[in-house]
Amino acid sequence: MAADRILNWTPTAVVFDCDGTLMDTERHWQEARELVLRRYGVALDADFAERAKGMHYTECGRLLAETAGRPELTEEMTGRLLGCFRALVADNPVTTQGAPEFVALTHEFAPLAVASNCPRDVVETCLDTAGLLPYFGHISVPGTGVRPKPHPDVYLTAVRESGAEPTDCLAIEDSLCGIRSAVRAGMRVLGVGPHPDEESLALVDLWVPSLDDPRLLAWAKSRVLPEVAR
Repeated sequence: MAADRILNWTPTAVVFDCDGTLMDTERHWQEARELVLRRYGVALDADFAERAKGMHYTECGRLLAETAGRPELTEEMTGRLLGCFRALVADNPVTTQGAPEFVALTHEFAPLAVASNCPRDVVETCLDTAGLLPYFGHISVPGTGVRPKPHPDVYLTAVRESGAEPTDCLAIEDSLCGIRSAVRAGMRVLGVGPHPDEESLALVDLWVPSLDDPRLLAWAKSRVLPEVAR
């Protein structure tokens, strides 16, 4: 890691992942996966959650079908997975620790965007319910010609729509899948979460346990002050 590449730098734009980074929804994905597999008489193994973290829901549906030994049911299980997730999020959309304050601070000195593997309506609904949607000028999700993470496409699209170059922008991620995507896009990367894996730590410029980490808040506030002074 090279913390100075972030803490002594002002990005032209900041692009956030959504699930697990801004919104505490990884537990909803985990529960949805468990509910779908349980319907087919299968229990999740111990490391399934880590393997599926950050994965596009269509890929996760395929993985569920393979785990259940029913690859022919991939489409059906993918639909059930997304339906369960939508219902769980609607019941309890909660931000991650420190997300509202940090988003408000970064919005003071850089345009913000979201790059997510989730469907657009899920991202927008989550952020709107949390009061965060107005801060983001662009939301990039997989679609026609835009491949999901770990491909770089969603990040490259978010950066382009923000009018910036990838090397001038910061990506904020909680999963290895998303970190790989941002690195492949050529961005500096801030990792966030309580339990980083070794590859994630090796790839990011800085890792913090949450978005209210004192180093991170001090950095964001120091970026705002020069703008105010001008």
